[in-house]
Amino acid sequence: MNPRTRDTEGATQGADQLIFGNLSEPGTYLGNSTGHLFRVPEDAVKVGRSPAIEILSREPLVVTKLSDDPFLAINKARMIAADLDLAVNF
Repeated sequence: MNPRTRDTEGATQGADQLIFGNLSEPGTYLGNSTGHLFRVPEDAVKVGRSPAIEILSREPLVVTKLSDDPFLAINKARMIAADLDLAVNF
């Protein structure tokens, strides 16, 4: 994955894109095709746990990580998405 730098609030500068089903880190993610916001707490990605949520479709759901903080404020998430030229639907 690409290296990332973060500001004091945990926002990603140069965000990673990945398939939702491959998430292994907590954080706030944006669905690239839908603009939906996904909050993934640490407990949802712990080893040995069942997935907290599973999304099935014909096409993989590509997401962009906006922050390491799964509880990032909505307005901050919108600002980060705008900086990355990503559409929001939240």
